[in-house]
Amino acid sequence: MTEVLSGFRRVHSPDLEEARERVGEVFCPHRLEPVERAAPAPVRFNTATFGAVGLSYLAYGATVRIRPQPLRSFVLVQIPLSGRALVRTGGTEVVSDPGTASVPDPDAGLDMTWEAGNEQLIVRVGRDALAAQLHRLLGRPPSKPLRLATSVDLTTPAARSWLSTVDMVRTDLDGPGGLAHPALRAQAEQLLMSQLLAAVPHSASDELLAPPDTAPAVPKVIRRAEALIEGHAREPLTVDDVAEAVGTSVRSLQEGFRRHLGTTPTARLREARLAGVRAELREADPTRRTVSQVAADWGFAHLGRFAVAYRERFGESPSETLRG
Repeated sequence: MTEVLSGFRRVHSPDLEEARERVGEVFCPHRLEPVERAAPAPVRFNTATFGAVGLSYLAYGATVRIRPQPLRSFVLVQIPLSGRALVRTGGTEVVSDPGTASVPDPDAGLDMTWEAGNEQLIVRVGRDALAAQLHRLLGRPPSKPLRLATSVDLTTPAARSWLSTVDMVRTDLDGPGGLAHPALRAQAEQLLMSQLLAAVPHSASDELLAPPDTAPAVPKVIRRAEALIEGHAREPLTVDDVAEAVGTSVRSLQEGFRRHLGTTPTARLREARLAGVRAELREADPTRRTVSQVAADWGFAHLGRFAVAYRERFGESPSETLRG
Protein backbone atom coordinates (compact mmCIF):
# COMPACT_ATOMS: atom_id res chain seq x y z
CA MET A 1 0.00 0.00 0.00
CA THR A 2 1.02 3.62 -0.54
CA GLU A 3 1.50 5.58 2.64
CA VAL A 4 -1.32 8.14 3.05
CA LEU A 5 -1.50 11.46 4.91
CA SER A 6 2.24 11.76 4.31
CA GLY A 7 2.05 15.52 4.79
CA PHE A 8 1.04 14.97 8.42
CA ARG A 9 3.87 12.68 9.54
CA ARG A 10 4.38 12.15 13.29
CA VAL A 11 6.63 9.07 13.29
CA HIS A 12 8.83 7.23 10.80
CA SER A 13 11.23 5.23 12.94
CA PRO A 14 12.02 1.64 13.96
CA ASP A 15 12.04 2.79 17.61
CA LEU A 16 8.91 1.23 19.18
CA GLU A 17 9.23 3.36 22.32
CA GLU A 18 9.20 6.55 20.28
CA ALA A 19 6.22 5.24 18.31
CA ARG A 20 4.36 4.36 21.52
CA GLU A 21 4.84 7.89 22.87
CA ARG A 22 3.84 9.68 19.65
CA VAL A 23 0.79 7.49 19.02
CA GLY A 24 -0.21 7.85 22.69
CA GLU A 25 -0.16 11.64 22.37
CA VAL A 26 -2.86 11.45 19.71
CA PHE A 27 -4.92 8.56 21.10
CA CYS A 28 -4.21 7.45 24.67
CA PRO A 29 -1.47 5.82 26.77
CA HIS A 30 -0.92 2.15 25.88
CA ARG A 31 1.42 -0.79 26.08
CA LEU A 32 3.17 -1.76 22.86
CA GLU A 33 5.15 -4.99 22.55
CA PRO A 34 6.67 -6.91 19.63
CA VAL A 35 5.22 -10.41 19.30
CA GLU A 36 8.08 -12.01 17.38
CA ARG A 37 11.83 -11.59 17.33
CA ALA A 38 12.62 -9.86 14.06
CA ALA A 39 14.72 -7.05 12.65
CA PRO A 40 13.24 -3.65 13.58
CA ALA A 41 10.80 -2.34 11.00
CA PRO A 42 9.98 1.36 10.61
CA VAL A 43 6.76 2.45 12.27
CA ARG A 44 4.85 4.95 10.14
CA PHE A 45 2.29 7.20 11.83
CA ASN A 46 0.62 10.17 10.14
CA THR A 47 -2.32 12.05 11.61
CA ALA A 48 -4.55 15.05 10.84
CA THR A 49 -7.39 16.53 12.89
CA PHE A 50 -10.33 18.77 11.98
CA GLY A 51 -12.91 19.59 14.60
CA ALA A 52 -13.99 16.50 16.50
CA VAL A 53 -12.70 14.19 13.75
CA GLY A 54 -9.20 12.90 13.09
CA LEU A 55 -7.75 10.70 10.35
CA SER A 56 -4.60 8.67 10.98
CA TYR A 57 -2.45 6.24 9.02
CA LEU A 58 -0.59 3.72 11.18
CA ALA A 59 1.63 0.78 10.23
CA TYR A 60 4.00 -0.99 12.64
CA GLY A 61 5.74 -3.14 10.03
CA ALA A 62 6.10 -6.10 12.40
CA THR A 63 3.57 -8.07 14.46
CA VAL A 64 2.82 -6.16 17.67
CA ARG A 65 0.48 -6.41 20.65
CA ILE A 66 -1.24 -3.17 21.69
CA ARG A 67 -3.06 -2.75 24.99
CA PRO A 68 -4.47 0.77 25.42
CA GLN A 69 -6.29 2.25 28.35
CA PRO A 70 -10.09 2.59 27.78
CA LEU A 71 -10.64 5.27 25.13
CA ARG A 72 -13.46 6.96 27.10
CA SER A 73 -13.82 10.31 25.31
CA PHE A 74 -13.64 9.18 21.69
CA VAL A 75 -14.63 6.45 19.24
CA LEU A 76 -12.22 4.74 16.85
CA VAL A 77 -13.07 3.05 13.57
CA GLN A 78 -9.99 1.06 12.56
CA ILE A 79 -9.92 0.20 8.86
CA PRO A 80 -7.19 -2.19 7.64
CA LEU A 81 -5.84 -1.10 4.27
CA SER A 82 -3.88 -4.35 4.13
CA GLY A 83 -3.18 -7.27 6.42
CA ARG A 84 -5.14 -8.32 9.47
CA ALA A 85 -5.63 -7.52 13.15
CA LEU A 86 -7.21 -9.38 16.05
CA VAL A 87 -9.16 -7.01 18.31
CA ARG A 88 -10.58 -8.02 21.69
CA THR A 89 -12.94 -5.44 23.13
CA GLY A 90 -15.99 -5.41 25.38
CA GLY A 91 -16.17 -9.20 25.58
CA THR A 92 -16.09 -9.63 21.81
CA GLU A 93 -13.35 -10.68 19.40
CA VAL A 94 -13.11 -9.09 15.96
CA VAL A 95 -10.89 -10.38 13.17
CA SER A 96 -10.37 -7.19 11.21
CA ASP A 97 -9.25 -7.07 7.59
CA PRO A 98 -9.94 -4.82 4.57
CA GLY A 99 -13.55 -6.03 4.57
CA THR A 100 -14.20 -5.61 8.31
CA ALA A 101 -13.40 -2.58 10.45
CA SER A 102 -13.10 -2.77 14.22
CA VAL A 103 -14.85 -0.27 16.52
CA PRO A 104 -13.49 -0.73 20.06
CA ASP A 105 -15.86 -0.20 22.97
CA PRO A 106 -14.61 3.11 24.46
CA ASP A 107 -15.58 2.05 27.99
CA ALA A 108 -13.98 -1.41 27.92
CA GLY A 109 -10.51 -2.84 27.98
CA LEU A 110 -8.81 -3.29 24.63
CA ASP A 111 -6.25 -5.89 23.54
CA MET A 112 -5.10 -5.92 19.90
CA THR A 113 -2.62 -7.90 17.87
CA TRP A 114 -1.68 -6.28 14.58
CA GLU A 115 0.00 -8.72 12.22
CA ALA A 116 3.05 -7.82 10.15
CA GLY A 117 1.89 -6.04 6.99
CA ASN A 118 -1.21 -4.61 8.66
CA GLU A 119 -1.67 -0.97 7.64
CA GLN A 120 -4.65 0.89 9.03
CA LEU A 121 -6.56 4.07 8.32
CA ILE A 122 -8.08 5.10 11.64
CA VAL A 123 -11.01 7.49 12.03
CA ARG A 124 -11.17 9.12 15.47
CA VAL A 125 -14.42 10.86 16.48
CA GLY A 126 -15.12 12.70 19.71
CA ARG A 127 -17.76 10.77 21.60
CA ASP A 128 -19.75 13.82 22.71
CA ALA A 129 -19.67 15.26 19.20
CA LEU A 130 -20.99 12.00 17.72
CA ALA A 131 -23.79 11.89 20.30
CA ALA A 132 -24.65 15.51 19.49
CA GLN A 133 -24.75 14.69 15.78
CA LEU A 134 -27.14 11.81 16.46
CA HIS A 135 -29.28 14.23 18.47
CA ARG A 136 -29.38 16.64 15.52
CA LEU A 137 -30.28 13.88 13.06
CA LEU A 138 -33.11 12.62 15.27
CA GLY A 139 -34.29 16.09 16.27
CA ARG A 140 -34.39 14.84 19.86
CA PRO A 141 -32.30 12.80 22.29
CA PRO A 142 -32.11 9.06 21.53
CA SER A 143 -34.05 6.77 23.85
CA LYS A 144 -30.79 5.44 25.33
CA PRO A 145 -27.11 6.42 25.29
CA LEU A 146 -25.29 5.84 22.02
CA ARG A 147 -23.45 2.50 21.82
CA LEU A 148 -21.78 1.33 18.62
CA ALA A 149 -21.29 -2.23 17.41
CA THR A 150 -17.69 -3.44 17.76
CA SER A 151 -17.31 -4.26 14.07
CA VAL A 152 -18.68 -3.03 10.77
CA ASP A 153 -19.01 -4.85 7.46
CA LEU A 154 -17.29 -2.52 5.01
CA THR A 155 -19.02 -4.12 2.00
CA THR A 156 -22.53 -2.81 2.82
CA PRO A 157 -23.85 0.14 0.75
CA ALA A 158 -23.90 2.47 3.78
CA ALA A 159 -20.33 1.55 4.73
CA ARG A 160 -19.10 1.96 1.15
CA SER A 161 -20.72 5.39 1.00
CA TRP A 162 -19.02 6.38 4.26
CA LEU A 163 -15.67 5.01 3.05
CA SER A 164 -16.01 7.08 -0.14
CA THR A 165 -16.41 10.20 1.99
CA VAL A 166 -13.45 9.21 4.19
CA ASP A 167 -11.36 8.72 1.05
CA MET A 168 -12.51 12.05 -0.38
CA VAL A 169 -11.48 13.86 2.81
CA ARG A 170 -8.21 11.96 2.99
CA THR A 171 -7.44 12.82 -0.64
CA ASP A 172 -8.12 16.50 0.02
CA LEU A 173 -5.85 16.40 3.08
CA ASP A 174 -3.13 14.76 0.97
CA GLY A 175 -3.49 17.46 -1.69
CA PRO A 176 -2.05 20.98 -1.80
CA GLY A 177 -5.09 22.51 -0.09
CA GLY A 178 -4.93 20.25 2.95
CA LEU A 179 -8.62 20.91 3.68
CA ALA A 180 -7.49 24.35 4.81
CA HIS A 181 -10.74 26.32 4.67
CA PRO A 182 -12.58 26.25 8.04
CA ALA A 183 -15.98 25.97 6.36
CA LEU A 184 -14.88 22.89 4.41
CA ARG A 185 -13.49 21.30 7.56
CA ALA A 186 -16.77 21.85 9.41
CA GLN A 187 -18.77 20.37 6.53
CA ALA A 188 -16.45 17.36 6.30
CA GLU A 189 -16.74 16.81 10.06
CA GLN A 190 -20.55 16.81 9.96
CA LEU A 191 -20.76 14.59 6.87
CA LEU A 192 -18.34 12.00 8.22
CA MET A 193 -20.21 11.75 11.52
CA SER A 194 -23.63 11.51 9.86
CA GLN A 195 -22.54 8.79 7.45
CA LEU A 196 -20.74 6.94 10.23
CA LEU A 197 -24.02 6.75 12.15
CA ALA A 198 -25.60 5.22 9.06
CA ALA A 199 -22.74 2.79 8.40
CA VAL A 200 -22.09 1.34 11.88
CA PRO A 201 -24.95 -0.48 13.69
CA HIS A 202 -25.68 1.17 17.01
CA SER A 203 -28.21 1.50 19.81
CA ALA A 204 -30.26 4.12 17.94
CA SER A 205 -30.13 2.63 14.43
CA ASP A 206 -33.84 1.78 14.46
CA GLU A 207 -34.75 5.26 15.68
CA LEU A 208 -32.60 6.84 12.99
CA LEU A 209 -34.33 4.77 10.29
CA ALA A 210 -37.84 5.47 11.59
CA PRO A 211 -40.07 7.87 9.60
CA PRO A 212 -39.52 11.47 10.74
CA ASP A 213 -43.13 11.97 11.83
CA THR A 214 -42.78 9.34 14.55
CA ALA A 215 -40.47 11.60 16.58
CA PRO A 216 -42.08 13.98 19.08
CA ALA A 217 -41.78 17.62 18.04
CA VAL A 218 -39.61 19.94 20.07
CA PRO A 219 -41.80 22.80 21.40
CA LYS A 220 -41.26 26.17 19.75
CA VAL A 221 -40.33 27.79 23.05
CA ILE A 222 -37.44 25.34 23.48
CA ARG A 223 -36.29 25.87 19.90
CA ARG A 224 -36.41 29.64 20.41
CA ALA A 225 -34.41 29.31 23.62
CA GLU A 226 -31.80 27.15 21.90
CA ALA A 227 -31.53 29.63 19.01
CA LEU A 228 -31.17 32.48 21.50
CA ILE A 229 -28.33 30.67 23.25
CA GLU A 230 -26.54 29.91 19.97
CA GLY A 231 -26.93 33.47 18.70
CA HIS A 232 -25.91 35.28 21.89
CA ALA A 233 -23.48 32.88 23.57
CA ARG A 234 -20.70 35.46 23.57
CA GLU A 235 -22.81 37.89 25.59
CA PRO A 236 -23.13 37.73 29.42
CA LEU A 237 -26.24 35.58 29.07
CA THR A 238 -27.82 33.69 31.97
CA VAL A 239 -30.50 31.01 32.11
CA ASP A 240 -32.79 33.57 33.75
CA ASP A 241 -32.27 35.89 30.76
CA VAL A 242 -33.14 33.11 28.31
CA ALA A 243 -36.28 32.08 30.24
CA GLU A 244 -37.49 35.68 30.42
CA ALA A 245 -36.79 36.27 26.71
CA VAL A 246 -38.88 33.29 25.58
CA GLY A 247 -41.63 33.85 28.13
CA THR A 248 -41.32 30.85 30.41
CA SER A 249 -40.04 29.99 33.87
CA VAL A 250 -36.52 28.79 34.54
CA ARG A 251 -37.90 25.53 35.87
CA SER A 252 -40.02 24.94 32.74
CA LEU A 253 -37.07 25.82 30.53
CA GLN A 254 -34.80 23.36 32.33
CA GLU A 255 -37.40 20.59 32.15
CA GLY A 256 -38.02 21.29 28.45
CA PHE A 257 -34.32 21.10 27.62
CA ARG A 258 -33.96 17.88 29.61
CA ARG A 259 -36.98 16.21 28.02
CA HIS A 260 -36.58 17.32 24.41
CA LEU A 261 -32.87 18.03 23.98
CA GLY A 262 -31.31 15.72 26.55
CA THR A 263 -29.29 18.51 28.14
CA THR A 264 -29.69 21.63 30.28
CA PRO A 265 -29.73 25.30 29.27
CA THR A 266 -26.49 25.81 31.19
CA ALA A 267 -24.77 22.91 29.45
CA ARG A 268 -26.03 24.08 26.05
CA LEU A 269 -24.73 27.58 26.71
CA ARG A 270 -21.36 26.16 27.76
CA GLU A 271 -21.23 24.03 24.61
CA ALA A 272 -22.04 27.03 22.41
CA ARG A 273 -19.33 29.09 24.10
CA LEU A 274 -16.73 26.33 23.71
CA ALA A 275 -17.62 26.07 20.01
CA GLY A 276 -17.34 29.85 19.69
CA VAL A 277 -13.92 29.88 21.33
CA ARG A 278 -12.74 27.10 19.02
CA ALA A 279 -13.92 28.92 15.90
CA GLU A 280 -12.20 32.13 17.01
CA LEU A 281 -8.95 30.38 17.96
CA ARG A 282 -8.79 28.76 14.53
CA GLU A 283 -8.97 32.17 12.87
CA ALA A 284 -6.85 34.12 15.39
CA ASP A 285 -3.28 35.30 14.84
CA PRO A 286 -1.27 33.67 17.67
CA THR A 287 1.10 36.66 17.68
CA ARG A 288 -1.78 39.01 18.48
CA ARG A 289 -4.30 36.98 20.48
CA THR A 290 -3.90 34.64 23.45
CA VAL A 291 -6.03 31.77 24.65
CA SER A 292 -6.87 33.62 27.87
CA GLN A 293 -8.08 36.67 25.95
CA VAL A 294 -10.37 34.64 23.68
CA ALA A 295 -11.68 32.53 26.58
CA ALA A 296 -12.45 35.64 28.64
CA ASP A 297 -14.29 37.21 25.69
CA TRP A 298 -16.57 34.14 25.65
CA GLY A 299 -17.29 34.25 29.38
CA PHE A 300 -14.75 31.74 30.72
CA ALA A 301 -13.28 33.38 33.80
CA HIS A 302 -11.37 30.37 35.17
CA LEU A 303 -8.72 29.45 32.59
CA GLY A 304 -7.81 26.10 34.18
CA ARG A 305 -11.37 24.74 34.21
CA PHE A 306 -11.89 26.10 30.70
CA ALA A 307 -8.78 24.29 29.40
CA VAL A 308 -9.94 20.98 30.91
CA ALA A 309 -13.44 21.34 29.43
CA TYR A 310 -11.98 22.31 26.04
CA ARG A 311 -9.68 19.29 25.87
CA GLU A 312 -12.52 16.94 26.92
CA ARG A 313 -14.75 18.36 24.19
CA PHE A 314 -12.29 18.67 21.29
CA GLY A 315 -9.44 16.29 22.14
CA GLU A 316 -6.74 18.97 22.08
CA SER A 317 -5.68 21.96 24.15
CA PRO A 318 -6.80 25.52 23.26
CA SER A 319 -3.19 26.49 22.60
CA GLU A 320 -2.86 23.64 20.08
CA THR A 321 -5.92 24.98 18.23
CA LEU A 322 -4.49 28.50 18.25
CA ARG A 323 -1.11 27.37 16.92
CA GLY A 324 -2.73 25.10 14.29
